Amino acid sequence: MKARSDKATQFLTVLLKIVIVSGAFYVIYHKLSSDPQLSWNSFRKSLQKLAHPATIFVLFTLTFGNRFLEILKWQNLGSTLRPLSLGESTKQVLAALTAGIFTPNGIGEYAGKAFYFPKKDAGQVVFLNLICNGIQMGLTIVFGTIGLFILGYTPWAWGVIALATALGLIFYFTQKITVKGYSFQLLYTKIHALPTAVHQKNNLLALGRYLIFSHQYYFLFRAFEVHLPYATLMGAIAAVYFMASSLPSFQFLDFAVKGSVALFFFGKLGVNDWTVVFISTLMWLMNVVVPVLIGSYYILIFKPQWTSSSSASDS
Repeated sequence: MKARSDKATQFLTVLLKIVIVSGAFYVIYHKLSSDPQLSWNSFRKSLQKLAHPATIFVLFTLTFGNRFLEILKWQNLGSTLRPLSLGESTKQVLAALTAGIFTPNGIGEYAGKAFYFPKKDAGQVVFLNLICNGIQMGLTIVFGTIGLFILGYTPWAWGVIALATALGLIFYFTQKITVKGYSFQLLYTKIHALPTAVHQKNNLLALGRYLIFSHQYYFLFRAFEVHLPYATLMGAIAAVYFMASSLPSFQFLDFAVKGSVALFFFGKLGVNDWTVVFISTLMWLMNVVVPVLIGSYYILIFKPQWTSSSSASDS
């Protein structure tokens, strides 16, 4: 009976792998082939502007750096549960990214990483992932608000500050209220239970990743001959990243969401719509599609930690 159960589990695992990887490839293909805003002939001509070896090298370096710092962030946090090598962290981050491509705002990444740990640690893995993503979102909000001020969207910026203040007050006055054993105070305690050095490294890596990602955007605009002042261009990039990240979306729609928000902000600055669409497409290809393709391999070779742990205990 146990053998039959194990075979069923193995079959479902293989089936899930196939569904995830096939789905990832399908949504990428569908998005690239069906978007009415993309003209591939024009896209190829625009890519010729990036054909210089130095340009390609800079883009490759920024793309690699963006994902590499995310891998280092997870290695730093995941190692509080068990020693985590750079290779293991790479596997978990890229596989989780692939698994999260179908889910709103990438929440599938939380489950994706949890499967690499014993079942008893699932809750802590989710918590650590919240810490990992939380600081990134915090930086996005801070720089995005500054960007709104730079662009002259002052009422919007003050609205963000007012909302953040209101949420902070709600957190403070309701921190002791318990719902099913959970409270804000418990969350606060768990956050501060992590070593200070872990938080400091996480914050530093998150800042580095934000700067790399935003300057990757900046470099592409310069490569496409958009000659706006540095502060204006970076302010618009920060505002786009913030506003797009605040909207409910799926990873495979990330390009469309960021593209539409970018069209609004950069259109006001006189940037050609096609340029904005092309850059949004390139950012999606470099920062989502390429990692998902690599992550698909890790999904296919994945061996569930939960299954192996339970099998070992049964034997």
